[in-house]
Amino acid sequence: MAERYSSFTPGGTGWLLQRITAAFLVVVLAFHFFLLHFVNHAAEITFAGTQARMETVGYFVTMVLFLITAAFHGVNGVYNALVNQGLEGTPKKVVLAVLTIAGLALVAQGIYVAVAMAGWI
Repeated sequence: MAERYSSFTPGGTGWLLQRITAAFLVVVLAFHFFLLHFVNHAAEITFAGTQARMETVGYFVTMVLFLITAAFHGVNGVYNALVNQGLEGTPKKVVLAVLTIAGLALVAQGIYVAVAMAGWI
């Protein structure tokens, strides 16, 4: 029988955050899907409509939290998948640094776009 290995320490912070972010993403994705496929149909989605939704503080905060959560969940998941495949030593540190910088850049750019779309800059 193959040994099951996970870089997540069961009950550890990384393990817990991966599960919390997954649950949050499921809920927000359901909200996003419902709003953009049932409330507003695909043919009705326009840039101006998106700007109008982003001007609503609740929607803006939800989308920014969605962005931050998805970025963390994705980066953390990719990193741990690579560790599970045997990544270690200096390559592990380099991958962590690159993924962290990429994740932070993604979040910074996403927040900039969200703020611009809300008309706050």
